[in-house]
Amino acid sequence: MNGTDIRVLIVDDQMMVREGFSVLLNAMPGITVVGEALDGRQALDQVAALRPDVVLMDIRMPEMNGIEATREIVARDADAKVLVLTTFDLDEYVYQALRAGASGFLLKDASARQLADGVRVVASGEALLAPTVTRRLITEFSKLAETPRPPALARIGDLTERETEVLVLIAQGLSNAEIASHLIVAESTIKTHVSRILVKLGLRDRTQAAVFAYEARLVTPG
Repeated sequence: MNGTDIRVLIVDDQMMVREGFSVLLNAMPGITVVGEALDGRQALDQVAALRPDVVLMDIRMPEMNGIEATREIVARDADAKVLVLTTFDLDEYVYQALRAGASGFLLKDASARQLADGVRVVASGEALLAPTVTRRLITEFSKLAETPRPPALARIGDLTERETEVLVLIAQGLSNAEIASHLIVAESTIKTHVSRILVKLGLRDRTQAAVFAYEARLVTPG
């Protein structure tokens, strides 16, 4: 491992899954698996001890599940990015994990390349927002909240009109380049807007921004 490698912690209660992902990721350039954990409680200890850049987090585990662990990791270490692993793309627990602070999710049957690409995307500070999957998941499970969450409504007032417009487009799954093309402005301008949106709303990344937009009813499910 060199100093520039992305450090990954794998959290899953199935040994074969942990070992499989470890072999796949260690074979990829620029990625090193620094540790494994079999439940959320162990994950918290490993994050504190190993300081990984990305945590691959299973959801259903004994002792402490992935949602609780994600919430704790985000609260304790703003630098650690959580990438949730799931068997089903439309899983209410995944939506809860996104709300808890996860930066995105991957299906457990993802290819080695998809797994590595997902780790790199999240490590770079971006969110793993696949428009065809994550947007559908957020749309589906935002229906669980029939009314906007009061904290979300209160913070919308901090945004400018253009920032609100950009937030809506983020929630629709558009990239910075696509938003720039849609609004006919430079991509660097959109990057600035996104940064300001995240700061004003106290959010970690684009995934959190998308969840916020749905919960505030800036974007309606469907």
